[in-house]
Amino acid sequence: MRESERFELGVRGANHYSQALKESQSFSSSKGQFQSLVRAEDQQWEDSVHGLLKHLTNGAMNTAEFALNVYQQVIEPGGFSGKHRHLSEEVVFILEGSGYDLHWDPVFSADEHYDWDWQTTPNRFEWTAGDFVYVPPNAIHQHFAGESSRVRLISATSQVVKTLMGTDGLVQLEKGSERLPGN
Repeated sequence: MRESERFELGVRGANHYSQALKESQSFSSSKGQFQSLVRAEDQQWEDSVHGLLKHLTNGAMNTAEFALNVYQQVIEPGGFSGKHRHLSEEVVFILEGSGYDLHWDPVFSADEHYDWDWQTTPNRFEWTAGDFVYVPPNAIHQHFAGESSRVRLISATSQVVKTLMGTDGLVQLEKGSERLPGN
């Protein structure tokens, strides 16, 4: 069969593009319902297995930010975040304190099957307030506070991988340290 004959094949009557236009118009008209400003008192605290988080924007918070999940994390002296990985890359800005990150970068191989594995020895990155840390996609990672200072950091990951690809690959491998009483 020639390509010009194949061109004529198929099922007629789809309305995918028309539906996408309707959804786009509906979304555009509802933009005013989303928060463009999230005041400090409206930001949401969470005690999670990953640690103490203050969500600045999140897909579940009805904000106008649709691409990023951003939170502030507090790690008490000598404490650590949960050990985890996700398909999205992550950027971290250290607001306060000093400590270090451990990153186990992915090792990928593809033959008849594809296999994911991770480095057995992590990369260690020492940081202090004002530093910026990049975490590659799918890297196992964990943040550690120094013994003498509380750490506050801002973390941003993309919602796009989850929204458009249907998965963010978030896997929690170990929980973070407990928050100290009274803090």
